[in-house]
Amino acid sequence: MDNSQLREQILEQIIRKSSLKQKVFDSTFSAMNLLKETLLEMASELDDALEGKLDRRVRLEYRDRGKYEAQLQVASDLLIFQMHTDVFVFNKEHAVWQNAYVQENTTRAYCGVINIYNFLSDSFKLNRNADEGYLIGRIFINREGCYFVEGRGQQSLTADRFGEQEIERDTLLPILEQAVHFSLDFDPLMPPYELFKRVTVDQFNSKMDNSKFVTGKRLGYEFNTKDI
Repeated sequence: MDNSQLREQILEQIIRKSSLKQKVFDSTFSAMNLLKETLLEMASELDDALEGKLDRRVRLEYRDRGKYEAQLQVASDLLIFQMHTDVFVFNKEHAVWQNAYVQENTTRAYCGVINIYNFLSDSFKLNRNADEGYLIGRIFINREGCYFVEGRGQQSLTADRFGEQEIERDTLLPILEQAVHFSLDFDPLMPPYELFKRVTVDQFNSKMDNSKFVTGKRLGYEFNTKDI
């Protein structure tokens, strides 16, 4: 292959890949905006349903955190939805490659992703920057707007059914509800005694708000991905 042929292939690859990835990004960004709208509606509906049934200090609040992030605080839990700005393809062992929809056109496996994280709300309120959060779900969207979900407690569209549905409000709502349900049922465990049996003077004196003491729902315990 001479230099001119190689240059031709490079240009062709740039055009093909960049066009594909831009379409995936646009599709994922559109899904993120729809997720924000759905999340705001769901938060409002839940808040109305809880009116008068809870202590007013128990908060249920939606917040837009910028172009690529949104959060929902539900009592002591905080769910953060974050769109990654890059486009990904799956490793060869992933179940998505067994899907007829992808086998028909492998470019359909190029996806954007919206990650769902679960934190303790006090971690942000008290600026405990070392606290741990957990990835509890991922929504994958391709250039055609088709999606599938991986995650804890998720019973929505899985990789084997990728291509059956496009992402829309009615398909997003159960994903969001299942994420909230899992987070509320995912209680913090008391960390093992051995983890905190020694502390330094600095941990007490330099940060009176305890922000140097790491907290997380499974701190000191393994957080398995066996059901993702």
